Amino acid sequence: MPPAPRPAPTSGVAVQHRTVRTLVGSQMLGGVGVASGVAVGSLLAEDVSGSAELAGLGGTFQVLGGALIAVPMARLMARSGRRPGLVMGYVLGILGAVLLIVAGVVRSFPLLLVASVLFGGATTANSQARYAAADLADDAHRGRDLSIVVWATTVGAVLGPNLVGLAGGVADVLHLPALTGAFVFSLVGFALAAVLLTVRLRPDPLLLARRRAHDAAPHDLVERPHGSVVRGARVVLASPAALLGLVAVALGHVVMVSVMVMTPLHMHHGGSTLRLIGLVISIHILGMYALSPVVGTAVDRFGARPVVGVGSVVLLAACLLAAQAPTGWSPGLAVGLFLLGVGWSCTLVSGSTLIAGAVPVAERAGAQGASDLAMGLAAGGGGALAGVVVGQLGYGALGLGAAVVAVAIGLAAAFLRGPRGHLVETAAHTPPGVEPTDSRVR
Repeated sequence: MPPAPRPAPTSGVAVQHRTVRTLVGSQMLGGVGVASGVAVGSLLAEDVSGSAELAGLGGTFQVLGGALIAVPMARLMARSGRRPGLVMGYVLGILGAVLLIVAGVVRSFPLLLVASVLFGGATTANSQARYAAADLADDAHRGRDLSIVVWATTVGAVLGPNLVGLAGGVADVLHLPALTGAFVFSLVGFALAAVLLTVRLRPDPLLLARRRAHDAAPHDLVERPHGSVVRGARVVLASPAALLGLVAVALGHVVMVSVMVMTPLHMHHGGSTLRLIGLVISIHILGMYALSPVVGTAVDRFGARPVVGVGSVVLLAACLLAAQAPTGWSPGLAVGLFLLGVGWSCTLVSGSTLIAGAVPVAERAGAQGASDLAMGLAAGGGGALAGVVVGQLGYGALGLGAAVVAVAIGLAAAFLRGPRGHLVETAAHTPPGVEPTDSRVR
């Protein structure tokens, strides 16, 4: 007889270690799936539509889908926990990958757009996993645990695009169009991530955090969980700490996406080779994820507000370097794109930590869903506006405009304060899952 499965750990530290390890594994697998599809998404859209002008719509619909799917995912998580919500995202990603393959076979552009929306569900699952890592974390290590899960995305972001060449051979074996082969890898990555979460994410971190909060609070103060992103947005707006977190996450994403998406075009117009363009984007991705654990440790040690401020300064430097970079290749552009990734990492990790620590456990799913909805919509809007700005005013103007947004993040970190003049931030030494009673700046 096969050995009986080992029971899930019950001690707080053991449960958190198991949770983080499981989420790291799912991020690696899901990240490979997302990055494999993204690497060829615009090429497939151009091939199916027959128009270079429509090539970007596939990516735009994927970003839009990732934002919109955050709404039902938040409701499901509020009702049933992190595990069903994250698995739902990957299941939708699987369906999207299947339909993208079908769209490539039958050459249907409308089907490709619908499939891209569903494919965005996997992006939402990857994004929401960072909050699952924070559910049971103690205040001294919340930033570190969250950032480790963010860092795990590096594996998928680097490995996924490098599988594109192999994907063509897979497509030949399966008698599929060459550009759809990458979505076979997406299917496998999403399926493995969903299975891993189903088997290993036990106990569910959000449900356990609620149970602990219920046990620690007087019975008449226990709230039922809420998953509405509208209510979640109100909760965020009512808390200076959570609001700063939302500002940091959303505006940091606007700065990063708007500059990043137009950099390949800026380089291409200057005659840069695809190898050089790929090198700069790889350097940018390295900046986004590789230093995340360092950022998380800094958040735990110095507080989230200073790290938001540092992120603002780094993003400002990145935008100014990019703005003055000549068309084509330059070392300054490579440095600017690396700093753009590091600044984004600072704002994402510190902002997410603020939201995770400042919101009561009963409101987490809705508030965090509202945060990711805002981040996704900001990315879509920033990417679309960036194209208009570059078309009308040039890449330099885009860099200067993004620099203004970076300054706005710094101003929010400096002046967004609570009613007593203190910035509300996660209180130290509060039990996991229990709302802090005194949340002054550390």
